[in-house]
Amino acid sequence: MQMPFDGMSLLDWAINSTLALSNIVTRKQDKAGMFTFSRKVEDRVPASRQAGQMQKIMNALYRIETNFFESDFNRLYVEIKQSITQRSLLILYTNFETTDALQRQLPYLKAISRNHLLIVIFFRNTELNKLIERRAEKLNEVYDKIIAEKFAFEKRLIVRELTRHGIQCVLSSPENLTIDSINKYLEVKARGMV
Repeated sequence: MQMPFDGMSLLDWAINSTLALSNIVTRKQDKAGMFTFSRKVEDRVPASRQAGQMQKIMNALYRIETNFFESDFNRLYVEIKQSITQRSLLILYTNFETTDALQRQLPYLKAISRNHLLIVIFFRNTELNKLIERRAEKLNEVYDKIIAEKFAFEKRLIVRELTRHGIQCVLSSPENLTIDSINKYLEVKARGMV
């Protein structure tokens, strides 16, 4: 989650979205909590609707630092299994660039979704979209455009694969992440899925 978009990393966009979504969740009198993880679970704020919950979430989000390790979804699964005993809505901000990356983590996502309503939120690469829409005039521009189209297609395949396994997902551009996340939460809540 390190790619820069409009001067912010994807992690920064996810943090902003988490803050806004947590605020909406607590205003709806639902419990809000969070995990941060990479190679291990770094921080955890147990879900609560008590006063001061937003401050705890803000403090945990403030401590997040970008690292370059592949996230260990197995550890996340174990932590969730041990600490969240009732069916809950879990929103996972991540970024899969390829179906191979998804396939490595899919067993853990499926295991989480057996006991919880899991929504995986990941990023559409808007820079690739700009490249795809640009007219290619030179041979190397044609190659770049084809590669960009392949990556955009991979994102659509990832959505299809998650959906096929009953996992809700949101593929969003960084600038629409907050509104897309909130809309998905409101949709799930309105449909009574949790």
